[in-house]
Amino acid sequence: MSRKSAKALRSHRALGSGFGKTIRNTAITGGIAAGLGAWAIAPRTLIDARRNHVPQIPRVFYAHRGLHDAGSGLSVGTVSERCAYVDYARECAIRAGYGSKDFEGPVAPENSLASFAAACEAGYGIELDLQLTRDGRVVVVHDSDLKRVAGDPRRIKDLTYDELTRIPLFPAPAKSGDFKAELSSDHQWDVAPEGYYQHVPLFEDVLKVVAGRVPLIVEYKFDGYGWSDADDELMEKGDELLRAYDGAYVIESFHPGAVHWYKEHRPEVNRGQLAEAGEFSLSDGKWKDWLCGLLIFNWLGRPDFVAYDWHGGDQAQVRLARKMGAATVSWTVRSSGELYRCEPYFDRHIFEAFIPDASAGTVE
Repeated sequence: MSRKSAKALRSHRALGSGFGKTIRNTAITGGIAAGLGAWAIAPRTLIDARRNHVPQIPRVFYAHRGLHDAGSGLSVGTVSERCAYVDYARECAIRAGYGSKDFEGPVAPENSLASFAAACEAGYGIELDLQLTRDGRVVVVHDSDLKRVAGDPRRIKDLTYDELTRIPLFPAPAKSGDFKAELSSDHQWDVAPEGYYQHVPLFEDVLKVVAGRVPLIVEYKFDGYGWSDADDELMEKGDELLRAYDGAYVIESFHPGAVHWYKEHRPEVNRGQLAEAGEFSLSDGKWKDWLCGLLIFNWLGRPDFVAYDWHGGDQAQVRLARKMGAATVSWTVRSSGELYRCEPYFDRHIFEAFIPDASAGTVE
């Protein structure tokens, strides 16, 4: 072999060796990254769940904010299914003692006592949302303000519960003499409206209405991902009410800190991480939502279930969490077509705007 050939051979071998090391190092790095990712996403272990006697999520359909005839989700889906849903919600609420057949306005608005009573009548589980009022009362309401549900832009945390009782949810067009409420200079209701209406309820009153008849998914609501004394107060007061409640429930939150709170303080409670797939962006702070959507903060709370936007059931992180033992809960399914599309990826479903299979309205 000539010197030139030998040199070329050595160079080729060195190149091959260097390439092999690069591949090997890349594989090791990739393996470590994959391992860390799996560790971050992993749910509570089966051993821990058994040690703490954690119950599973009851196998029922869960009515989003109760079975309601006014509120979210009623502008999407199929018209026939929406109409049937609203009619059924009103029927169940009236049967439970709320409103009447000749009442023209909403009988059971979202997150109202009437909507929860209607869900109980129908045998569906209930998903609901918790927040704190200015005077430290735990109330059931989704939005941070009342603009969408009552036309009032004030925030829940700036109102007392007494003030909330004088603000109708989704009020019907007023007839002459029906409403005597007037706004004072400081923008507070002076007099409660006359006649039938529903308002933001206390969580303790909701628990009295449900009375263990159907299971609950209780969501703790927060503004962003910070944490304050008020957030601790919400967790402590909400949990105090649940401790005294004799009925099936699980808790969930978009905030990993709330799931972590239950991990540390109430390990016997079935806990869930809420999330949805998002687009990465630094400009508007959406990067936190994007990271939470990847479920990489599961290590903080080690959830028992993942509640994910139904569109994202086939996301790799959701499938991995499910494979590692997490139950999966879809939100919010608004038609039979959507249910059909997401059913392979989820174990439980939160629904509204259509009536799911009635045979699923039985607790196992």
